Amino acid sequence: MGRGDVKTKKGKIFKGSFGKSRPAKVNKNTAAAAKTAAGK
Repeated sequence: MGRGDVKTKKGKIFKGSFGKSRPAKVNKNTAAAAKTAAGK
């Protein structure tokens, strides 16, 4: 389990990929963000 392990956060950072252990963008309030983006 290290930089070569894509199933871990460190491995995903090394490879530059996203997934379950390293989400691309953690946004808790997606509905409100979409509403303001649509309004602009």
